[in-house]
Amino acid sequence: MPPPPDRRHLDEATAYLLRRVDYERMAPVAYSTQRFKLGRMRELLRRLGSPERGIPVVHVAGTKGKGSAATMIAAVLTDAGYRTGLFTSPHFDRVEERFAVDGRACSTDELVALVDRVKPVVEVMDREAQARPDAADDRPTYFEIITAMAFEHFARRAVDVAVLEVGLGGRLDSTNVAEPAVSVITSISLDHTAQLGDTVEAIAAEKAGILRSGVPVVSGVTQPAARDVIRRSARRLGCPLVEAGVDFEAVESTADRAFDYLRHGRVGRRNLHLAMPGRHQTANAAVALAVVDELQQAGWRVPEAAVRSGLARAVCPGRVEILDRRPTVVLDVAHNRASIEALVEVLDDRFAGRRKWAVFAAALDKDLRGMIEVLVGAFDEVVFTRFLNNPRAAAAEDLARLAGELAGRTFPTRPSPAESWAWVVAQAQPDDLVCVTGSFFLVAEIRRLVVRD
Repeated sequence: MPPPPDRRHLDEATAYLLRRVDYERMAPVAYSTQRFKLGRMRELLRRLGSPERGIPVVHVAGTKGKGSAATMIAAVLTDAGYRTGLFTSPHFDRVEERFAVDGRACSTDELVALVDRVKPVVEVMDREAQARPDAADDRPTYFEIITAMAFEHFARRAVDVAVLEVGLGGRLDSTNVAEPAVSVITSISLDHTAQLGDTVEAIAAEKAGILRSGVPVVSGVTQPAARDVIRRSARRLGCPLVEAGVDFEAVESTADRAFDYLRHGRVGRRNLHLAMPGRHQTANAAVALAVVDELQQAGWRVPEAAVRSGLARAVCPGRVEILDRRPTVVLDVAHNRASIEALVEVLDDRFAGRRKWAVFAAALDKDLRGMIEVLVGAFDEVVFTRFLNNPRAAAAEDLARLAGELAGRTFPTRPSPAESWAWVVAQAQPDDLVCVTGSFFLVAEIRRLVVRD
């Protein structure tokens, strides 16, 4: 019996997207204008009728924290009464998760309609590229098409504002065709070094590529070398710059995990609460609040109640996501040394004294040594595996071998996320903690198993 029409159409739409060139699922390629072409993105949007025009944008880049900060900003604006679009990446289960309006993911019917809208335009661009011998590969990519679909979705839903999370870097990211009301850089650390450079200065320069002449910039970057790069870029473009540690900061205020937000050394808001735990999330919240300040100065009406309720309810799946089970399970998409360190800090604070187990897998191009060095010092046992939903995964045996060199002991491996999950749950005691981390792709695979159980 054939599937019902809506299921068939969804499968066709999803299959069409998956056939496109997808740099999220490929070995790292050079981050250059030969592959990442904003001109191609602009042409795609032009042929779609320029759906991005007229939508105020908050554009959020950063090595870590950009998804959390974007989610917080969007939640606050929604609670302030603005119809708010949010574009994030990648997704856990469904591509529809990438573009939401007022916290609701795009529906299946809307996704099919969006693919039907962009597909004829993309096919024309494909044929035109194929006809040029020097541009046979110059066809819209998966992420470019998804970005165009997000703009189209937001235009159809008549959003008042769109919060866009950068996919990779900033300068050449397909979201960088937007004209922002505020530009945001949450943090800078070493990640995607094969594409963006192997110094924080080089990475900061790529992130600063989202800056626009005269447009305010909110920066959560505190590392001196990276901060200097952003300062120079802002000065060159005449961008008002608001910096963490200079113009704003967050300070833990009470024993109930609240914090105060300070602006120019004075307390601006007291006893704020977050749904997402950790000092790193408090830092992300401070960035979000600085963005709200900039919007308010530009005339946006954001009541205090909206600020508090938005922060208190904003959550991102897979960001220190704590699932109450026996044993307790924490899912976190940390994928570089800095984010693993932030994760360990949260776990040490929330779960001191518990025996801790980790399930870990990572992509080949990540700082494997840096992440594993932190892991083996923080967890009682680590089982290594490899995710199956992306060919970029490092081999479990290689990860375990590196861990053995660093810790001087042997570590178990399992060939798949499902088998590693089954193994650790069988070993762990009810009062233990199991943490799954190292990659968005690993967390996505295991999250389905945990939620299903």
